[in-house]
Amino acid sequence: MSETLVSLWTNVRRRLESAGVDTPVFEARLLLEAGAGVSRLDIVTDPRRPMSDAQVEAVDALVQRREAREPMSHIIGRRHFWTLDLAVSPDVLTPRPETELLVEFALKTLAPDQPARVLDLGVGSGAILLAVLNERPKATGVGVDRSAAALAIAAANAEALKLSDRIELVEGDWANGVTETFDLVLSNPPYVASNDIPALAPEVARYEPKLALDGGADGLDAYRAITASLARLLKPGGVFAFEVGQGQADAVAALAAAQGLFTTPALRDLAGIPRVVSGRRAA
Repeated sequence: MSETLVSLWTNVRRRLESAGVDTPVFEARLLLEAGAGVSRLDIVTDPRRPMSDAQVEAVDALVQRREAREPMSHIIGRRHFWTLDLAVSPDVLTPRPETELLVEFALKTLAPDQPARVLDLGVGSGAILLAVLNERPKATGVGVDRSAAALAIAAANAEALKLSDRIELVEGDWANGVTETFDLVLSNPPYVASNDIPALAPEVARYEPKLALDGGADGLDAYRAITASLARLLKPGGVFAFEVGQGQADAVAALAAAQGLFTTPALRDLAGIPRVVSGRRAA
């Protein structure tokens, strides 16, 4: 008996459940859409549509990759973040919901009609900086990353969002070589302690770029490098905000304070974890 849309979806869901995937119902739909070329509406309104052998084989190939715990974002090449649909690849860290707190902070900091210069250190896919520029039409930004492959993804996303004329992408090691000053400096740097990476979820430990994960022995290497340059990067009264890992907020705030910057209480994510350390240079 040939597969139908609903029977194929059911089989995929069960395979994902067996593989330990957290959201098998949702991801089964995404894999059907990507592999069989169907839409969500098709699945709802025409569930008994017959599937061709080619469609079944295409879906199976994608499911095998997900069963190996390859991230969905790598399989379908896209990730939703804030209000954006972004291209992603194994060369960039997949944007995560908790990072939207950094965008939220940035948008509260910059008035909608405020001309501003924004720096994103470790820009990756461009998710943070592009989300900010997309909602602040008078802002312009610079994104720095050590990975040329990551910068290519960020450039493609900027082009797709028609933001290329308001963003400059620079290959570099944190702020080395950055000479101008900014109203806002943002970063979601690598903050996982080196020895903790193997214990992360398979999607992260096996597939995410180590360059975007490895924060050194205590997870704080990137913050040390960034805060050492932070005072010269900020205009008088300029603001900074960094995403941090669990248990790191006090240490990162102390690094910023040691450079003469004022810090504010960390913002907590939906799980109650202090997630964004922020502050400013004195006016």
